[in-house]
Amino acid sequence: MSQRGVAVVIVNWHAEALLEAALSALERQTLAPRRVIVADNGSDTELPLARYTRGPLSVIRMPGNKGFAAANNRAVQEAADCEWIALLNPDAIPQDDWLERLLEATCRHPEISAFGSRQLMGADHSRLDGLGDVYHVSGAAWRDGHGGPASDHPGHDGEIFAPCAAAALYRRDALLEAGGFDEDFFCYFEDVDLGFRLRLLGHRSRLVPEAVVYHLGGATSGGRKSDFSVYHGQRNLVWSYFKNMPWPYFLLYLPQHLMFNLASVLLFILRGQGGVILRAKWSALRGLPRMLGKRRLIQAHRRASARAVRAAMCAGWLAPYRRGLEAMTGE
Repeated sequence: MSQRGVAVVIVNWHAEALLEAALSALERQTLAPRRVIVADNGSDTELPLARYTRGPLSVIRMPGNKGFAAANNRAVQEAADCEWIALLNPDAIPQDDWLERLLEATCRHPEISAFGSRQLMGADHSRLDGLGDVYHVSGAAWRDGHGGPASDHPGHDGEIFAPCAAAALYRRDALLEAGGFDEDFFCYFEDVDLGFRLRLLGHRSRLVPEAVVYHLGGATSGGRKSDFSVYHGQRNLVWSYFKNMPWPYFLLYLPQHLMFNLASVLLFILRGQGGVILRAKWSALRGLPRMLGKRRLIQAHRRASARAVRAAMCAGWLAPYRRGLEAMTGE
């Protein structure tokens, strides 16, 4: 199989030891990418670039930490000679045939624009980190199968709402059409938001269960329980709902969205993170005028029917409390 014009993009922020392991894993790939791009968010140490020697490797030096979203967008612009963009977190170590399996899936499913990997926990390979992102009608989202035994959830070679951007493959023209990652999000929930916008444009996502990575998760941000993660995740899930949920489902599920946000506030107050959750929701409210402006453009360009978009979501009043809050708190 040829390289088919794929660039692997790794966003780094003070994760040089992890980056070294990720580049070593790319060195062992059965199919070498056309190029590797490291987008560095203002690290002040030398990067271990000598770990990759199989082809062109370029470094984009961002002026300070501009976030996961902005760094990836810059790298996508840089990869103008590539048809596909493979995103890989420095804390996601791929199996040797990871990239080959993803590209094989593009041949089998030319109608699909985004592909997700089967993620196993880096610290315990017997447990799942995720099988793609699930989006609930309330605005909650979580990684399918997270924390479950890997043997019980081999993954299905089928559609998912969106891939987790820790290890995913996107058609570059689809990324550009959707406007890339929303840089206002900075990080967290930005991959769900991108997957939502791709789906509104008529693009679809699929899991590739044989494309496997070992994901540490939160290695550079303190994990899902950290104030940093709670703030950005809780703010951004509100913004994604208000931007993307199409009519008439926006109004139909707004009560569920408000209830989930209230439950989140109460839970994090009980966990001793009342200050950060209140700051997150206040920031979300302050940003709503800007998000509603984005909504007008997003919905004006929507090609998929509202019913088709809704069919890709999950429902049920209890589902976001069983899985959404669990995913955010690491229970």
